[in-house]
Amino acid sequence: MGSAEDRRFEVLRAIVADFVSTKEPIGSKSLVERHNLGVSSATVRNDMAVLEAEGYIAQPHTSSGRVPTEKGYREFVDRLEDIKPLSTSERSAILKFLESGVDLDDVLRRAVRLLAQLTRQVAIVQYPTLSTSTVRHLEVVALTPARLLLVVITDSGRVDQRMVELGDTIDDHQVSQLREMLGQALEGKRLSAASVAVSDLAVHMDGRGGLGDAIGRSATVLLESLVEHTEERLLLGGTANLTRNTADFGGSLRSVLEALEEQVVVLRLLAAQQEAGKVTVRIGHETEAEEMLGTSVVTTAYGSMGTVYGGMGVLGPTRMDYPGTIANVAAVALYIGEVLGNR
Repeated sequence: MGSAEDRRFEVLRAIVADFVSTKEPIGSKSLVERHNLGVSSATVRNDMAVLEAEGYIAQPHTSSGRVPTEKGYREFVDRLEDIKPLSTSERSAILKFLESGVDLDDVLRRAVRLLAQLTRQVAIVQYPTLSTSTVRHLEVVALTPARLLLVVITDSGRVDQRMVELGDTIDDHQVSQLREMLGQALEGKRLSAASVAVSDLAVHMDGRGGLGDAIGRSATVLLESLVEHTEERLLLGGTANLTRNTADFGGSLRSVLEALEEQVVVLRLLAAQQEAGKVTVRIGHETEAEEMLGTSVVTTAYGSMGTVYGGMGVLGPTRMDYPGTIANVAAVALYIGEVLGNR
């Protein structure tokens, strides 16, 4: 890479940094004053002219200032060499805050609130996807002699409770037998395999030991819980942060809010993120959604021991602090995985 190209990238980097900070178009004079670029104002003006001709910056109106384009932000993000790591105290505070969550719901609520505060953007966390989950424990509780409560707990901490209305009554000994049989069939299996196992159990145990009816009805209810849901739940936090930067969306903030409410676009973006520890940045048109123009989405996956539980990230205007946002998204994802993996 030639020195002129390197120098122009330093000019682009300075324009991005100043525009994110000030919200104002950046002129050559202010760049020379604020940054030690080591060249004259005339050289900076020439570099800005080349950057504009190549589509990295643009002139929003008749002033002399320039702003980064989507292409400029993309170049800036692609050439980020150093993401400022969080301090030891910052990492410790994040971990302590998430560890204080009493259950999966509380941990994820804390995560989305924390990420929104750290980035000052909209934070998004997807509940653990069922397709990657394993049954950790199955509990059978007799509410009455003819009504059971089935509790399925996955390795990601997801808890699903289902009621079973029995055709016949069963005693405590039979409840214990049912718990043991269902537990042996399901525990330690991925949900797809668990659904097959419970179906097989219902077929082979029908009519035996007086538990045929209970097993059949329990299997029917469990299959509803074990089979992958067509919709996945999202938690959003910090939506009000978008209103701080209304001008950044060029009048399209309403469409962004509608996309967040409908969740389809966001789920698609999170579904494409399948590798924990890897942060992906999609800028403007890269989201492939007309309603998301003017936004950037920074996503990653969270999980534990090589298993991805779900996706998470932040959404905000293209004018965002990319290094800081990437670092915070990566850190919160890492600690969500640790906390859930240790439960």
